[in-house]
Amino acid sequence: MRAPRARVYRALLDADAVQRWMVPDGMTSEVHTFDAREGGEFRISLTYDAPTATGKTDAQTDSFHGHFERLVPDTEVVQVVEFEADDPSLGGEMRITYRLEETDDGTEVIGIHENLPPGVAPEDNELGWTISLDKLADLTEGDR
Repeated sequence: MRAPRARVYRALLDADAVQRWMVPDGMTSEVHTFDAREGGEFRISLTYDAPTATGKTDAQTDSFHGHFERLVPDTEVVQVVEFEADDPSLGGEMRITYRLEETDDGTEVIGIHENLPPGVAPEDNELGWTISLDKLADLTEGDR
């Protein structure tokens, strides 16, 4: 991303920014709670725009909650996340780590997902995160 690490880090921890970038195309986001500190909790829902889409939590919505496990200013954000779903194949805690590395042009964001539930196809997860990270780049590279 052509943005300084500090700006990218802030966008990872700002509820308004998260609502704008952490949402795949064809969905809307609602941040219910967001306490951006180590141990702080968050809860977010993503709702499909198309009435024919199927959500993990209810008919059209994927909701998840979690907490911030580790925050290293301008360097790393580690979240522990769990889907809110009755389907046991979507259960369990997933760890998401964002590492920010300085480059000549800005910041490289390295995303590591651990313990992806078996009910989530890795290629679907990767597509959703690619779209979201593109939105993060748009948000942090501009003056928005």
